[in-house]
Amino acid sequence: MLAKQKHLVNRLYLVVLALAALGVGIGYRVVHLQWIEGNKYAALSEKSTIKNFEILPERGNIYADDGSLLATSVPRYSIRFDAVTVSTKTFNANLHQLADSLSSLLGKKSSYYRNVLQNARKNNRRYQLIASSLNYSQYSRIRNFPIFRLGGIKGGLIVERKTVRDHPLKKIAERTIGYEKLSNNGTFIQVGLDGAFGTTLRGTPGFQLRQKIAQGEWKPLTNTYQQEPKNGHDIISTINVNIQDIAHHTLLEALERFEAEHGSVVVMETQTGAVKAMVNLGVTTQKKYYEKLNYAIGESHEPGSTFKLMSLIAALEDKVVDTTTLIKTGNGKMTFYGKYTVRDAKIGGYGTIPVSEVFERSSNTGIVKIIHDHYKHNPKKFVDRLFNMGLNQPLGVPILGEGNPRIPHPSDDDWDGLDLPWMAYGYGVALTPLQILSFYNAIANDGEMIKPQFVTSIQNDRGQIIHVDKQIIRPAICSAETIQKVQKLMEGVVKHPWGTAHNIYDPTLSIAGKTGTCQVDYTKDEVQYVSSFVGYFPVEEPKYSCMVIIHRPNKSKGYYGNTVAAPVFKKIAEKIYTSRPLEIAITQRQILEMNSVSQTILKEVKQGVVPNVIGMALMDALPVLENKGLQVRIKGKGRVKKQSIPKGKKINQNQIIELILS
Repeated sequence: MLAKQKHLVNRLYLVVLALAALGVGIGYRVVHLQWIEGNKYAALSEKSTIKNFEILPERGNIYADDGSLLATSVPRYSIRFDAVTVSTKTFNANLHQLADSLSSLLGKKSSYYRNVLQNARKNNRRYQLIASSLNYSQYSRIRNFPIFRLGGIKGGLIVERKTVRDHPLKKIAERTIGYEKLSNNGTFIQVGLDGAFGTTLRGTPGFQLRQKIAQGEWKPLTNTYQQEPKNGHDIISTINVNIQDIAHHTLLEALERFEAEHGSVVVMETQTGAVKAMVNLGVTTQKKYYEKLNYAIGESHEPGSTFKLMSLIAALEDKVVDTTTLIKTGNGKMTFYGKYTVRDAKIGGYGTIPVSEVFERSSNTGIVKIIHDHYKHNPKKFVDRLFNMGLNQPLGVPILGEGNPRIPHPSDDDWDGLDLPWMAYGYGVALTPLQILSFYNAIANDGEMIKPQFVTSIQNDRGQIIHVDKQIIRPAICSAETIQKVQKLMEGVVKHPWGTAHNIYDPTLSIAGKTGTCQVDYTKDEVQYVSSFVGYFPVEEPKYSCMVIIHRPNKSKGYYGNTVAAPVFKKIAEKIYTSRPLEIAITQRQILEMNSVSQTILKEVKQGVVPNVIGMALMDALPVLENKGLQVRIKGKGRVKKQSIPKGKKINQNQIIELILS
């Protein structure tokens, strides 16, 4: 009996010990969960409901060359309502006034906003959207409305700010100004100047604490930032608003007239390479034109006859011909391998003509004969000459998407016997409009080839300015002797009666250039054309170079470069040069800002007497004289050396004045 009792006691001790151990274990677990893991999960919970949000800074501005805004960042505000934090008394007392105020500012009926506010209150919504994309003036008004004027806690006002890009020129130069967007994979989509200088314009982000609320939305804990965003730097571009506007509307008019597919215009300052205008217009299905793609930079295509300049320079440099060398163009046809024919635009050809006329008349057979006859046994010599001029290299402009040039070389696997004659007149090669223009600009610039420049300076948030210098690609694309010869030939294209662009000749506006009429889709039944003109003005002292290119015009309305593209070039040149002096049109304020010489001229013009224009450039003297009814006759080139009517003589209507230039 005693042994049995002892056994029961032992078992009882074991049970008590087990229960005690269990209690200790449970206690440890409770303490562990509450004080150790509890803190961990609390931290995780807080982390999942409170988070730092990146606040983007205001992007730097892009300015035109005169300080006009091309792109700027403007704040836009969203207003939300935390319906829970507002007391019942405040809400009921001010509901109708708030709804009326919102209606007055935003346009919808007062009943609409009253229902929105009441539903938010009824459903305890803490992030009800009231309005979005408000400007600063609207935001300033709305924050002083009833209820909202009490702030974030008592009034439930939640303000979210973001910056958006605004383009004062709207659709003009849209592709040149461009944009930068962050894609879903975290990389930037970069277009135009805004994309090219994204790092400079972007700035440094700030941070704001936000709390996660219902439906996955995040509410700012305060209306201030933990770290203020640092705004981006401004850039001053080379774009001239006036020239851009002239180029845009002149090209648009031509595209609509010829029902073309797309086209582009680039205007460049000769000595600096500064791009003053870049227009790119493509047609929509509704037959409207807009800045669809940056064709001037991105579209490589066969240049056609504008490439004859490059071919001729190679031949002149190698001294296989001179400008006076006679070329037998025959009946205007050359056939290769029995079936591939080169034809001149003139039926029957031009017969035997000098090299100068081969270029000025744009004879296909003439230029092909020059290149094929002298390089067929050594095509590498010709192509290497083109390479030495840099035609096989991209310009390396900052705007992304530059098309790659293509110049076939005899070392290529696909080189054949047609490559040499075909490339002589611009087929089988590919260049972008900007690459072609840069080469022609080098001719105007006495051989110095300059990288096209889009930005002149960068200004940081402290007002410090960093200037961007011009970049020389090649000090000389060829010899000075050859440059002088082709300058004369380019002038002859416009000036001489047989020149392909003589239709745009004007003795008061000297232009040098080259027409281009290039077939496209020539392997198909329906051949289309690309019409172009590229050159510079004025000839005496080149200030601007320009290229006009129009793709696939309606052939029934015209397709030759001289009829489609060249008139656009002339109109742009006229508006740039004849409107520029007229801008001195004589307000008192402008007179005070002018130098003494200009003041004297203006005074003489206003008084109706002949001004002294001796020493002035022709393009400056002409508008001054013609605006008062004088008919101007010109002899020579350069600046005004003599004038037939002395200064101070009274002006008679339609009186003729002769200017002697030197």
